[in-house]
Amino acid sequence: MKIMACNSNRPLAEAIAAYLNLPLTKAVVRRFSDMEVFVEIQENVRGEDVFVIQSSSFPANDNLMELLVAIDALRRGSARRITSVIPYFGYARQDRKSGPRTPISAKLVANLITVAGADRVLTMDLHAGQIQGFFDIPVDNLYGTLVFNQDIQDRFDGEDLVIVSPDVGGVVRARGMAKKLNADLAIVDKRREQAGVSEVMNIIGEVKGRHCILADDIVDSGGTLCNAAVALAEEGATSVSAYVTHGVLSGGAVARITSSPLDRLVITDSILATEAVRVSHSIEQLTIAPLMAEAIRRISEESSISVLFN
Repeated sequence: MKIMACNSNRPLAEAIAAYLNLPLTKAVVRRFSDMEVFVEIQENVRGEDVFVIQSSSFPANDNLMELLVAIDALRRGSARRITSVIPYFGYARQDRKSGPRTPISAKLVANLITVAGADRVLTMDLHAGQIQGFFDIPVDNLYGTLVFNQDIQDRFDGEDLVIVSPDVGGVVRARGMAKKLNADLAIVDKRREQAGVSEVMNIIGEVKGRHCILADDIVDSGGTLCNAAVALAEEGATSVSAYVTHGVLSGGAVARITSSPLDRLVITDSILATEAVRVSHSIEQLTIAPLMAEAIRRISEESSISVLFN
């Protein structure tokens, strides 16, 4: 087994390799003067089981292209099997036609990864479960709740908890977390007038005098979370925290979250943290390296991954 890292999130790749007690495969991932991507594998990979770690986070197009070129380089180097490890799968929010003459970009990206030569994909918290069906190769989708649940139990042991879905689309995710934590469920009924702008309508469920935990897969501009936090605070919640797997946090999201009623936002290191995220007192980061590494080990050994969900 070999672990290869591209440039999107090298600290996470190094942590995964350290957990597995393996060195990262020697490789160069660089640009020509016109920003064309070039990848050179600097050690033998013939007959090897290779895992390429690369999130398609900002800059999404550059990082996606790095992944595709790396997969092609490994395939032409005669790797026995290539697993694309994508902690954060970009373009996942474009999983259906949202209007006339719009793309389903998640399917396009799935096709690109497959045609490039990947034999399977390992990812975390896909925005929509049906994206697994966009691939014609095996896809293993891990869940951020496997990391979050222990942290929530440690912080809120014995407290009156309610898990809150910030929109109707996240109910399944929030219900699963609530079931594991033996907590109640609430839902924020939200109307979105245009992309990136959300308006909270009302809260479905009892939140007054309780510790509320918002659960979601992606936080981008932070508008949805912040509006939900305001609504929960107005309904009398004792505290409001958020646990979100992928911290995209674009634009002024960090400042928006800092000034919101959120006590804290907990994210994972599926996306490399910006300087603003690292210095923020309102945002905490949990590592997914042990979970991803254990899944990689089990894929290589052809053993069950589903036991990780228990």
